[in-house]
Formats: sequence, structure tokens, C-alpha cells
Amino acid sequence: MAKSRVLQVANREVTITNPDKMVFPVPGITKLDLVNYYLAVSDGALRGVSGRPMILKRFVKGIDEEAFFQKRAPSTRPDWIEVAELHYASGRSAEEVVVRDSAQLAWVINLGCIDLNPHPVRAEDLDRPDELRIDLDPMPGIEWSQIVDVAYVAKAVLEDHGLAAWPKTSGSKGFHIITRIDPRWSYQDVRLAAETVAREVENRAPELATAKWWKEERGEKVFVDFNQNAKDRTVASAYSVRAVPDARVSAPLAWDEVRDCHPEKFTAVTMLPRFAEIGDPHRDIEEAPGSLTALLELAKQMGPAEKPPKGQGRRQQTMPLIEVARTKTKPEALEALERWKAKHPKAVEHLEPADVLVDGMRGRSSLWYRIRVNLQHVPEAERPAQEPLEANYDPWQGFVPNPGAGPAKPS
Repeated sequence: MAKSRVLQVANREVTITNPDKMVFPVPGITKLDLVNYYLAVSDGALRGVSGRPMILKRFVKGIDEEAFFQKRAPSTRPDWIEVAELHYASGRSAEEVVVRDSAQLAWVINLGCIDLNPHPVRAEDLDRPDELRIDLDPMPGIEWSQIVDVAYVAKAVLEDHGLAAWPKTSGSKGFHIITRIDPRWSYQDVRLAAETVAREVENRAPELATAKWWKEERGEKVFVDFNQNAKDRTVASAYSVRAVPDARVSAPLAWDEVRDCHPEKFTAVTMLPRFAEIGDPHRDIEEAPGSLTALLELAKQMGPAEKPPKGQGRRQQTMPLIEVARTKTKPEALEALERWKAKHPKAVEHLEPADVLVDGMRGRSSLWYRIRVNLQHVPEAERPAQEPLEANYDPWQGFVPNPGAGPAKPS
């Protein structure tokens, strides 16, 4: 296997380390193949990330292992890698990578990034987002057709309030709708506008969608996730390849494609001929940024929504929840769930798909997993009590705060 390969990209030399490393064994995509994919679709991919600071989500051990999230740009980097310093509520700050051209894009992928996770702001104005993001997140048991139905409702809500809606598959289980906005409003206002979209979608299609914050109260519906507009949140951008075995892609679409689209059809293999033939369906996304005025006026009319958790104390549960496990990885969490199910077969008979809550929780630099079970459909006399956890991983054990960051090596 070659140790490295030097590419000439955007008048720069970009070194790709371990180019023959297999990233996606099923379709046979190597690290160099992944870089070449992004270069082939760079016109579209850069439209989603250009000028935006991004979190580096690095899969240095492959797609079967959890990624780690790196906010700070590696201290050892070419002088042509741009950074922007973001400040967080914790009082910390981080210089994050800003990509503007295909050479910088290739350099990021070489670090072990598979998907791209930019913030909704430009480096020139880090406090005022120019993008509002709607993430349609289905609860377990939801059919794809229901997600599509909710997407059209969200489109109508946005357009009724003067905003253009740009659809794309998430490349995972959900769906994204992006709208460009004038960078005039704070993060707080943008999140409120997104929350208002979610509440209005729920009002228009209560049997299909929910804006409820508490996961156990959502039922078998599509959650219109407005919190992706919070200051510290990012989503996979257009043309991002996701870390799933078939190398599925977050695919920008035209609305006349959405009704009959199927997310599994858009992969790093199939996207190449599609992009070569039709280009980027979102090529005009920058042309007409919209105003949040109408949505913020609707928010006033609706009044305050349910408040999200503040991290202090415990709220009184409205559902009979028990916790099953906390684990470092998702497979470990699912194994723990199976052990719990084997102990309580009678209760399992009554569970609906949405009653099993698998939560990916953000840790210091990677996700950890929590399993909870909602016993609402189990007869009260048959409900298992809260027991010692099947696994009890502590993501903060041994953590010593350290605002510094050393150099990061390419994968």
C-alpha cells in the first residue's frame, strides 16, 4: 500500500496519507476514492460549507468505530488553511477550520473526516447565522413516506412566511430542509424561528409530526428538530458522505424529486454520474436570502413554547420511564438492551417501536449512548422496576479540563 499520494488541487499540493486505506469495504471505496469523490462534487459541496467554520468529525479508526469531534484546528497545518475563532457559552474558544476551496476540502478529508459539519454562520460574522436548518428526525417505526409528507408541510410553512425551502436527504434516517436568511438575527432569534416552524408543522399535521422536546412524549411521529439551530450545533452539509456501509450521501434535491426519492439511492458511487449529468439542484440557493420577520411575528402570536432542559435538577416525568444502560458505543448499548429484554419478556410483548429510546449523547469529544424504555403500553402491574443498569459507562471519568490542544495526525 502506498504511504502517501500528492494531488495538485486548486494550484496547491495536497498530500493524501494512506490513500489505499479502505474506508467503505462494501462498495470498495478507499480514502483516495473518497477524496476524489469530494473533488468531483466540489462545486456543490463547497456551496454548503464555503466560508463556514466547521467541526472536524474524524473517523480515524474507520466507520465501524465512533468518530471523535475536534473543534480546534490541528496546530500543525499548511499556512493556506484558514481558521476562525469561535467563542462558546462555557467561556472557551476554539479556532475552527474554514474551507473555501477544493484544496482545503481535500485536506480536511485527509484528516479522516467523512462528512462535513459546518456551523450556520460565515467566518466574517460569527454571531449572526445566514442559514436556518430544519432536521426531520423520525421516531422508530416511521415509514419514509411519512417523513416526505412532513417535508412538504415544512416547505409550505417556510414559503408561507416568505422563505425559500431547499430539500436534501440527510444521508442517515432523516431529511433536511435548508433556507438561507439575511445575517441580521442572533442565534437565539434563529432558533426561535426554527422552533416556530416546528410548532406550526405540528399544528398543520398533528398526526404526522411533533415539536415536543421530550423524546418519550413524541410517539410514532416525525420530530421537527429545531435545536439544530443552537449555537454549538452542526449538521452534515450537502454532498456529505455518511459513515454507513453503503456510503450514503446527503443529497440535495429539487422538490419535484422529493415525493419519489429513496435515500438509499444516493451514495458516493451513484452521486458521481448524477452530479455530472444535472449538477447541483441547489445552485441558486445563495440568490434570495430571506427574512425571519414573519416567523418571529408568528412566534409572538403563539406565545412561549415548552422550555428545553436547563441542566439543573430533574423534571417530574410524565411517562413511566426506566433506564437500561449507558455505554461507550451503540453496539454495546443494543447488546445491553437485548439482555434487559431477555429478563422481561412479558413487558417486551407490549412495547411499541417508539417506546425504546436510543439516545446518542455528546461526550467530551465523541458520542456515548443511553438506552431508556417507556413502559406506557405495558400494564401497570407488569411494569419492571428500575434496576441497576445493564452497563454504566461514565464518559466523564478521569476528565481533566484542558483548553489546549496538541497537534493532530492525519488518519
